[in-house]
Amino acid sequence: MAVSLCSNILRCQSYRTGSGTVGSISRQRPLSRGVGTSWWSNVELGPPDPILGVTEAFKRDTNPKKINLGVGAYRDDSGKPFVLPSVREAAQKLHEADLDHEYLPITGDSEFCSASRELAFGEEAAASGRIVTVQGISGTGSLRIGANFLQKFHAGDKKVYLPGPSWGNHTPIFGHAGMSVGSYRYYEPSTCGLDLSGCLSDISAIPKGSVILLHACAHNPTGVDPTREQWLAIEAAVKERELFVFFDMAYQGFASGDIDNDAWALRQFVSAGHNVVLAQSYAKNMGLYGERIGAFSVVAVDADEAKRVESQLKIIVRPMYSNPPLSGARIAKTVLRDATLRKQWLADVKGMADRIISMRQRLSDGLVREGSSRGWEHITKQIGMFCFTGLNPDQVARLTADHSVYLTKDGRISVAGLSSTNVDYLAHAMHQVTK
Repeated sequence: MAVSLCSNILRCQSYRTGSGTVGSISRQRPLSRGVGTSWWSNVELGPPDPILGVTEAFKRDTNPKKINLGVGAYRDDSGKPFVLPSVREAAQKLHEADLDHEYLPITGDSEFCSASRELAFGEEAAASGRIVTVQGISGTGSLRIGANFLQKFHAGDKKVYLPGPSWGNHTPIFGHAGMSVGSYRYYEPSTCGLDLSGCLSDISAIPKGSVILLHACAHNPTGVDPTREQWLAIEAAVKERELFVFFDMAYQGFASGDIDNDAWALRQFVSAGHNVVLAQSYAKNMGLYGERIGAFSVVAVDADEAKRVESQLKIIVRPMYSNPPLSGARIAKTVLRDATLRKQWLADVKGMADRIISMRQRLSDGLVREGSSRGWEHITKQIGMFCFTGLNPDQVARLTADHSVYLTKDGRISVAGLSSTNVDYLAHAMHQVTK
């Protein structure tokens, strides 16, 4: 006989068990609320996204010379989104193959993961059997997988130290995963370059066993990358403090135009004995922004540890989004595995990098031509999509109000938003607000 434990504040529901007996479960009644009463009156209005706000203001501006330098997406010299020829050809091949749309495994497309591992670590390291790679939802999702994994399994301090400044999404990604966030000095405003002494000093004070995040190349948002000599000094300091390294590599190939050069720091750390983790993204270097395709890798001690790590990554991914999307992985692996398309892609990504480098040079030359007496060498020394101009918030406000040039308040510009038709106008505007 089933015994009911229901009271006047509980509802009972009968059910039949496999043996045929009848049981009951109790469900608590919802609190009494009138029709139309808000359940979310305690929810505060969140702050607007600063970059989205820049774009919205740009759209409202009627000045025909207006420039939007806030968006972190590549544009061609006519200011239009750019579909890489290699990616377009890969997508066409896949369309003609008339493939199905079945679920991917929890860890994603295995061939894509293998190709991503080789692209990042090099063929020899990737073949060691001790690196496990899972497909992620672009760089953001790959970072989140890593953050959840570290929060659960990292034996040291559950705190990650970010360069100051770092990509704005790093802090909430790790914070929402339950990790605390600290910082170390990186950017020196007076030189618009690397504060190496401050960086090394702060790293030497980080508690042993903590997590340090490093941008593999094309540091976002400053565009300031260490030289190889400086990277070696950073690696030595990290090793001395026994820190665990989390690399974020969102711009491989896009920074210098050379995929191996852009992966040098990552590979150097691994060869020096650091068993790192890595988040990759194909948004920038393949232009697959909306496909949300990336990867997360863990360098383990050996193949057995890699197998155990992979099993736990599956457990993390399964309730998070079950399994990753299909289309972007197919495109990326086709580009990377087809010899002809890979050759085309290397040319494509170098073309994008070269255009950005040329825009940096033209902006710097334009400022000199305008008669500016300020030093603008940092514009060409920095690398990648973004440039920290050194403009202060008041100068940024004047640039927007007087010249319809839109950028974030910290003076960061997306160099990809420049073209042969507007770079001279920007040089003139910057000179006007800084002279």
